[in-house]
Formats: sequence, structure tokens, C-alpha cells
Amino acid sequence: MRVFHGIIEIAGQMGILCGALKRKGHIAVGYNTFQSYLDYKEHLINTDAFEIRKMLKQIVNFFDIFHFHYGATIMPNFEDLEIIKNKKKKIIMHHWGNEIRFHDLAMLNNPYVYTGDSPPNNDIHQKLLSITKYIDEAIVQDYEVLPHVANYYKKVHIMPIAIDIRKFKPHYPSRETKKPLILHAPTNPDFKGTAYIEKAIEELRHTHLFDYKRIEKMSNAHVVEMYKEADIIVDQVCCGSYGLLSVESMALGKPVIVYIREDLKDSFPSGLPVVNGNPDNIKQAIKDLIESPERRHELGVKGREFAKKYHSSNVVVERLLNIYSKLS
Repeated sequence: MRVFHGIIEIAGQMGILCGALKRKGHIAVGYNTFQSYLDYKEHLINTDAFEIRKMLKQIVNFFDIFHFHYGATIMPNFEDLEIIKNKKKKIIMHHWGNEIRFHDLAMLNNPYVYTGDSPPNNDIHQKLLSITKYIDEAIVQDYEVLPHVANYYKKVHIMPIAIDIRKFKPHYPSRETKKPLILHAPTNPDFKGTAYIEKAIEELRHTHLFDYKRIEKMSNAHVVEMYKEADIIVDQVCCGSYGLLSVESMALGKPVIVYIREDLKDSFPSGLPVVNGNPDNIKQAIKDLIESPERRHELGVKGREFAKKYHSSNVVVERLLNIYSKLS
């Protein structure tokens, strides 16, 4: 099987999935036109929109399955989709969140959500109508994203974020640490709720002993190295679901604070080992972990097992292959 992934790399997922597909004996290539300081490279061809469009004919003829990401395809206005469809190739779209997060819908069950980076509702609507003229099925990572696309596609699959667990050796927090290190790594401070987190941090400095680091604009590889030193990691406290930072942190054996919406709790595998923190209770959530080294260690051990069981790319790729096998 020859699988095309493109054209926007989000959270390293194209490369990770391509790597897992290769280990299963398939040809898989990620073409990425969105380069950033995160510096994702593995299993990717980092190119630009102009170059990849010049290769459209060869790409369409070579690959069997087209797995697009983030609501983008090779050509502007989705002109390539009709060509791919006419060649009887399989196509699926993988949505990640901000590109299809309708503002009013996102706020229905979440008073904290930030949607300032999402397009206007009508732009999202028109884009989804254009895509679904040719693509019947989509993938999303969880039930927070699902409602935004469920009424457009014939079928939407839930598939968790994937990581290459082999690259994450656990560094569990020591039970003996008296001055824990708290890390927060916002790729988008408004979306992550950084202002709420840092307000809580500043207030806690008056009563508790700890260090705090905010990590920004570094490559993913460099950031992961820094996670290893942390005793507590704070992810996103506004979205209502957990993202790549939470998964990588759990894989490293770190306790994670992240906001999980009440109505979504049962949609995740039971025993999700995170501390639920939102803008209203983030100070208490951080305080509790500062005061409990035993709890930090316990959550780290449970998080590592959770990441192995549900987010290892070797596990996720089996779900992906099952999805591919049923595409028409």
C-alpha cells in the first residue's frame, strides 16, 4: 500500500503515522508545506505549495491512499480532489481542531474556550462543503472535535494522537523533591490559557517553594528534552480536551494538569491519569501537586502506562489501517 500524507504537519502526526505505516511494510510519505520552529522532519518531505503542485500528476499516479490533514489538499480550492477521485483512489481528511472549530458550537459546553484562531463560521462551513463533495470520511482525535464535522461527512472516525513511544523513556518525578519544577509549553498562549496559569503561578510563589519555566519557540526535540526535568507539566486549561503535550508528558512519566470538559470525560478511556484544571481551579490544581510528591510520582507511573496503551503509534496505526481498509 502506498500512502500519501499532506500537506500540513500538525503536532508531528504526519511523520509519526508515516513511520508507523512503514514499520508495517507500507510505503508512506508525508509532504509538508508548513515549516515552523517545531522543526518536524522525520518521515517528511518538507517542501512548499508551489513545488508540490508541480508534482501533482506523479503523486496522483503513484499513491493509492490520500490522507489529507488540517482541511488542506494539494491544490487551491481543492481542485486536486476531483482528479484523485476520478483515478479511483481512496481519500480521507484528518481534522485537528482550529481549522474547523465553529465559534458558537465550541462555546456551548465550554465557557473558557478560545476560538480566536479559527476562521469565521461561514468560511468553515463553505470549506467543509467543498471538501465533502469529494471526501466521504474523516478522522478526528476526540469527541471535542467531532461535533464540528459530524454533520458534513458520511462517517467520522475517532483516532487518538500518536507518539513513537520508543523515543520516550520515563523520567518519573522523585518523591524526595522539595522544590518541584513546573513546566508549561504554549504553542498558542491564548488557546492554552497561559495567562490563567501564570496568574496562579505568581500567587503561589508567595506561599510555596517551586521553580517555573515557560518554554516557547523551540524545536519539538529540544522541548521534549526539557520535559524530562519537570516534576509537573501544565498543558491547556481552556480547550476541554488534552493534546500532544499531555501525551508526550504522560509518556515521559510526568503528572499533567489539563482541562477535560465534564461532558467529555466518559468519551476517553477510563482511568485517564491527569489532574483536571480549568481557569477557575488551576491555582488549587497546581497547589495540590506541589504539596504531594507521592501523588506526582503515582500520576507519572499511571500516565506512562496510559500513553503506552492508547497513544503508542504501533497501537494507533492498527486503527488507521482498519480505517483505510474500509474506505471506498
